[in-house]
Amino acid sequence: MKITGKKLVLFSGIQPSGNLTLGNYIGALKNWVDLQGKYDCLFSLVDLHTITARQDPKEFHQNCYDALAVYLAVGLDPEKNTIFLQSHVPAHSQLAWVLNCYAYVGELNRMTQFKDKSEKNKDNINVGLFTYPVLMAADILIYQTCLVPVGADQKQHVEIARDIALRFNNLYGEVFTVPEVYHPPLGARIMSLQEPTKKMSKSDDDSNATIFLLDTPDVIANKLKRAVTDSGKDIYFDIKNKPGVTNLLTILAAVTNESVDNLVSEMQGQGYGKLKSAVAERLIEFLRPVQVRYKELRNDQTYLDSVLKRCAKRAVELSQPTLKRVYEVLGFVSW
Repeated sequence: MKITGKKLVLFSGIQPSGNLTLGNYIGALKNWVDLQGKYDCLFSLVDLHTITARQDPKEFHQNCYDALAVYLAVGLDPEKNTIFLQSHVPAHSQLAWVLNCYAYVGELNRMTQFKDKSEKNKDNINVGLFTYPVLMAADILIYQTCLVPVGADQKQHVEIARDIALRFNNLYGEVFTVPEVYHPPLGARIMSLQEPTKKMSKSDDDSNATIFLLDTPDVIANKLKRAVTDSGKDIYFDIKNKPGVTNLLTILAAVTNESVDNLVSEMQGQGYGKLKSAVAERLIEFLRPVQVRYKELRNDQTYLDSVLKRCAKRAVELSQPTLKRVYEVLGFVSW
């Protein structure tokens, strides 16, 4: 595994909290596979972020391995990318504390995700949830990241990482690369099957709202049969007036690599039932090789551990120059 230093650095991560969803795959993982080789990619399982919500320790431990196996099963190559658990690289937490001292309460108060999650978890509004964006900033800045592929709901977090980097650089010189948001192509936002005006989420209380990557064919077919559509019978792409149909067309386009216009032409006059069946059939075929490869990987604990060990070592090496520079400009005593 060799990172040349000549390519732009790209960082992204997903929480290993429960099964990853179709939205995670189409919105993130599928794009990551296309990006590997074009950039120096670091793909993290951000387990430190995950504990802002209470986790069952045994389940959490297994979820980390499950998510790693999914990363690999979809085609991420640990020889081309650094694929690692966030908690295996101490510099994330070390830099996060420093950046806490350069982030302002007012800007953290404006984070919409903190407001949303606080509303949903009123019995556990912890400090980690509040400072989550600062740890995310550390995740990004520690590797001198140039590009961060994120969805619309995370863009605000990249913006605060930029603000903190610029603030620090203005005080101490060009310490951090100021990251840019990488905008993924169409299909990045897969919506709930039951409420197609909101994003598909693995934490949705309605199990029929979310398709998980490891769902069986029968489960996928049943969830799509129950998918909410719209009034009328015509099939066309219109996010405002046809959110349910638009979501199904978006999924179908993503798993077939066909244009939405072509799909609309193919499906005209066939009705919503046929559209749902077509999505189910193509989605099941799309996920089958991933599920087969996942089972092979998940049963090879020795290999998964070897990937974590090798990639963690590489990530630690990559993190040290930035942390050393930060400590130097702040005046910490080295030893």
